[in-house]
Amino acid sequence: MSDRTRTETATGTTTGTTTTGTTTTGTTAAGPAAKDPDEWATGDEPITGPQLSYLETLLQQAGRERTDDLASLSKAEASKRIDELQAVTGRGR
Repeated sequence: MSDRTRTETATGTTTGTTTTGTTTTGTTAAGPAAKDPDEWATGDEPITGPQLSYLETLLQQAGRERTDDLASLSKAEASKRIDELQAVTGRGR
């Protein structure tokens, strides 16, 4: 097993744990959302707390009302929604 792990988050950042146990976070070389959320191994898992909170913030900043139950979204669906709202609000660049 490798002594370095890699996980993709909804915002496209990469988090790795080195052999010393330190955690580093940075944007992947290809930029945010380099991998399509539909291809995530964990994309069908429920939305995370941080995703839900950020979606609510973006909706408010975009002047949009919450029209559905965001808590029922998957990680991949939430990521797509975040990308759409970031484009509207100009955030995440």
